[in-house]
Amino acid sequence: MAKLVIDPITRIEGHLRIEAELSNGKVADAWCSSTMFRGIEKILKGRDPRDAWVFTQRFCGVCTTVHAIASIRTVENALGIRAPANAELIRNIVIGIQNVQDHVIHFYHLHALDWVDITSGLKADPAKTAALAASISDWPLNSPTYFKSVQDKLKAFVGRGRLGPFANAYWGHPAYRLPPEANLMATAHYLEALEWQKDVIKIHAILGSKNPHPQTFLVGGMAIALDPNSQSALNDAKIAEIRSLLAKTREFVEKVYIPDLLAVASFYKEWAGIGAGVGNYLSYGEFPRDNSGKREKLWLPQGIIIGKDLTKVHPVDHKKISEYVDHSWYDYSAGQGKGLHPWDGETEQNYSGPKPPYEFLDTSRKYSWVKSPRYEDTPMEVGPLARMLVAYASGHIPVKKAVDGVLAKLNVGPDALFSTLGRTAARGVETLVIAEELPQWLDQLVSNIAGGDLSIHNGEKWDPDHWPAEASGYGFHEAPRGALGHWIRIRNQKILNYQAVVPSTWNASPRDARGVRGPYEEALVGTPLADPQKPLEILRTVHSFDPCLACAVHLVDLQHNELVRINVT
Repeated sequence: MAKLVIDPITRIEGHLRIEAELSNGKVADAWCSSTMFRGIEKILKGRDPRDAWVFTQRFCGVCTTVHAIASIRTVENALGIRAPANAELIRNIVIGIQNVQDHVIHFYHLHALDWVDITSGLKADPAKTAALAASISDWPLNSPTYFKSVQDKLKAFVGRGRLGPFANAYWGHPAYRLPPEANLMATAHYLEALEWQKDVIKIHAILGSKNPHPQTFLVGGMAIALDPNSQSALNDAKIAEIRSLLAKTREFVEKVYIPDLLAVASFYKEWAGIGAGVGNYLSYGEFPRDNSGKREKLWLPQGIIIGKDLTKVHPVDHKKISEYVDHSWYDYSAGQGKGLHPWDGETEQNYSGPKPPYEFLDTSRKYSWVKSPRYEDTPMEVGPLARMLVAYASGHIPVKKAVDGVLAKLNVGPDALFSTLGRTAARGVETLVIAEELPQWLDQLVSNIAGGDLSIHNGEKWDPDHWPAEASGYGFHEAPRGALGHWIRIRNQKILNYQAVVPSTWNASPRDARGVRGPYEEALVGTPLADPQKPLEILRTVHSFDPCLACAVHLVDLQHNELVRINVT
């Protein structure tokens, strides 16, 4: 049986290695390894809980808001604090635009090149490309002149032999299906998305002072003043700018991203039957509709789906979550074979793998810096697909309408969602429904301000003298990549223990104590490979999860200088 190694997987955040066994042109087994270590949990011990969000936000430089809001909610839960309604609305806008921007970036700049053959666009007829683009959208740039200019730019890249961001791909691979005109259209929109995302994320600068890593999150609310008459506060002019940027956000999603997604997916329908994975899905829910803190008051619902059964949504109980390290480079004081709830979690690193550079990992033992989270000892997939499946099964009207519309246009049934293609389509559906909802949250904020409600922070328990001697809390957030949980234990006003179980920890987890594969590993089994020397199909499924290994683990071995390696034996 042949064995294949891809190290590192590129076009992701962080370092990820995939080892796979091949049989009869398909993946027979797979192992997922992160080659970085995260130690921020240790850095947090002994610190003021109110400062935790500043540190945790540095887990990652891509999903910049997510650990901040999860940390804030964790401390608020521990201390019994409820943020004012205005603060919740501003948080919704900040994390909502983060999700939309992140999903568009993922589709065009991280995942599209798995489906789009950039160099094929050189063969396209710009007039036919314009006709194709006009047939799926009334986007104003759909002209032969525009697509000719993009083609000329692409020719210049290729002619100089300097493809830049397009260099690392398998151009001409037999698994590419798009005609040249579709490839040229997608290339043009790849470049447009770069400019678009730079503009719309200005909302973070307005509401958060900067991006990445906004600075206005605060335990108990937000550190931003509301005053229609003050130049230094969130006033009418800034709200008008946000409204304009939200309109620009929605227009690009509706007229470029979604039409492109459907056009590309129509050429790859067989991928609706590839990459299903574990078939279990977890969503913590997101976007509070008030400041009650109740799960039933979330705009995107909370829930669990087991075994692809959309007829029943199970409730989430965080106490049923545990992390195993039987195949991870950590030690537990209680020994192997035991899962720990994050409140009792330990981060005691013990690398026992081979010394780099090495050919293969010993996957029968420990082989990753990622732990293995399980819900009632069951692996869970998290992410946009999990959120949309839970929302769809819960009867969420905007999600159900959007999902049914996509399925109808692709002429596939709901079973197509459990796949690599379904994962990619779900991300687009979520982007659309959030882009449509964002102006509603802004309207609610404006209405509150107009009614004289300028409250933005609850400072009743800001003073540590009002805290109990000991407290425990947890905070959830549906980050772009999936279910994110933070857990804290506080003693004598300081952090006693802090643990984060991030989306890519769920999805990229190695085997657990029972030898059960994690979601990446399970999704790769059965994947067909047209050319094992160029494993494009493996990249399609892995990228469909949008890995973020920098969040899952956190330290680079600076002595390991190998940039890319693919071995087939």
